[in-house]
Amino acid sequence: MVTFLCATCARLHSRLFCVLQCYFFTIEFGLCKQDGQLRAYGAGLLSSIGELKQLRLCLLQHALSDKAQVKTFDPKTTCLQECLITTFQEAYFVSESFEEAKEKMRQVVSPDPSKQLPHLMLDFAKSINRPFSVYFNPYTQSIEILKDTRSIENVVQDLRSDLNTVCDALSKMNRYLGI
Repeated sequence: MVTFLCATCARLHSRLFCVLQCYFFTIEFGLCKQDGQLRAYGAGLLSSIGELKQLRLCLLQHALSDKAQVKTFDPKTTCLQECLITTFQEAYFVSESFEEAKEKMRQVVSPDPSKQLPHLMLDFAKSINRPFSVYFNPYTQSIEILKDTRSIENVVQDLRSDLNTVCDALSKMNRYLGI
């Protein structure tokens, strides 16, 4: 049971990480084609004249050497791109249309196992060097930082409580229904 829960959490974490990365590279720094022309729509991109100049230079020089690259938006590869918050982006992602971007994102968040993202995204998320881990608390719908034994103990206590509830339900089903 615990192995199943851990595997489920890993898949959800992987998908959530990808959604957050895709948010960054679309809503914040997204590009889209309109009438065959490239348009910036990301808030972070539109609010930074320096970033727009970097993007324009990149387009003019066809992404030569150390300049940023413009890539086709694909959630499976977009989520592997590092989000830079103190410098200009190294890559920008373009969609043919908003509809196309929405459809691609629907495939990311789909619970259908045939559409789940590769495990390498979870491995990438684990490879980020940080002195803490994070946990999504479904009750408060918030992300908690696991940085010390107390915060980890709280998560374990919640999991024990949930497992006790499930075990109690299974026991009652067995006793009263013979299942």
